[in-house]
Amino acid sequence: MPAPDAFILYGRAWCHMCEDIRAELEPIANECGLERGIDIDDDPALEACYDERVPVLTLDGVELCHYRLDAPAVEAALKARRK
Repeated sequence: MPAPDAFILYGRAWCHMCEDIRAELEPIANECGLERGIDIDDDPALEACYDERVPVLTLDGVELCHYRLDAPAVEAALKARRK
């Protein structure tokens, strides 16, 4: 299981929306030193869980957004994490 203290992007290799959110997240994740991508098609349980909702972004195990990057939600989660 992935470390809970990281951005985890659940998606699919062939998903253009997953590529878009990954590119938007990259500067934020690089600043924090945290990011991991998981292809849900490699795990039937994850595919059943996320299927049509990808991409899904979590931080510390909490879902922040899906389909598109919600920058305010990401920033709020990072701010709360620093406290």
